[in-house]
Amino acid sequence: MDPARLSQLLSELIATWENEVVEFKQAGSDYSTDDIGKYFSALANEANLRGVESAWLVFGVHNKTRSVVGATTVPRSNACNH
Repeated sequence: MDPARLSQLLSELIATWENEVVEFKQAGSDYSTDDIGKYFSALANEANLRGVESAWLVFGVHNKTRSVVGATTVPRSNACNH
């Protein structure tokens, strides 16, 4: 997906905000990979139950203000290796 389409998609997701298949997180480098796995699982299950093709876990968006704040990446040594 090209950068222009990604930007458009992010704007669309922010406009409709969080729901059962869209979750926003302002996460730093200390964000738990276990928590990330739980969110992936929950979102995927909900998408499957609703018969939708995609679910979104978006990092770098402030939960209350809907502003894009960026995200810090998790160092590879802390990342899940499954």
